[in-house]
Amino acid sequence: MAAAKKSTRQPAKVVEVVEQWPGIDAQFRLIIVAALRSKQLVRGATARIEPDLSRRKNTSIALEEVKRGLVPFTIFDPDQEADSVAAE
Repeated sequence: MAAAKKSTRQPAKVVEVVEQWPGIDAQFRLIIVAALRSKQLVRGATARIEPDLSRRKNTSIALEEVKRGLVPFTIFDPDQEADSVAAE
């Protein structure tokens, strides 16, 4: 019987999102905001930064824009919305 092959892959690094990304409080939020911005770029939106020659893909541009705080977004809290509707 053949011996099992050991993986040479390195484990994924956990990145502290709060320190590097302004306004981003979770990795999931970072992914959603960057994905929506990347979709805008694919559809023809103008980049808010000068793209680096080594990073010309829309996802890289979108992540850099989010990192620099150039992508405005609003955090929607469904519980708060439900409370304000119930109060009316």
